[in-house]
Amino acid sequence: MIIDIPEGQEPIGYVWGDMVPEIGTAAANFSLSVYAHTTLGLREFEAARLRIAQINGCGFCLDWRTDRDGVKVEEGFDEVVAAWRTTEVSEAFDERTRLAAEYAERYALDHHGLDEEFWARMTARYSQAEIVELTMSLGSWLAFGRLNRVLGLDTVCVLPTH
Repeated sequence: MIIDIPEGQEPIGYVWGDMVPEIGTAAANFSLSVYAHTTLGLREFEAARLRIAQINGCGFCLDWRTDRDGVKVEEGFDEVVAAWRTTEVSEAFDERTRLAAEYAERYALDHHGLDEEFWARMTARYSQAEIVELTMSLGSWLAFGRLNRVLGLDTVCVLPTH
């Protein structure tokens, strides 16, 4: 980790809150809003979030599983997401879920390559509002997961217990 954290301080809270409170508070509110106000299904939400986490390499993000009313994606879902190109379409991994993983990867690695063919597939399965929501979520995860990874915060943060 490249940031010095005072003894007894929680790393993310300290860096995001104490070091840059005006920016950090806004960033934290945006990050939390993605989870609190999403209209996307859990599987497509997690497919996109996990694909960004895999690309960023953020340990904290890779370990996190979004909980909706006590429901999380099953163990091994991260492996299915990593192999989104070859994972067979099923009830557990439908076309919307595959598109969410694909969009996340292309958003992070090749946003200039998002062509008409991709958008035709995307708009056939997602509303415009859902596309905007997913895009904002991707931006949050890419930015903040990468920030945590680059600063090394992902190696010292622990998942909250519920």
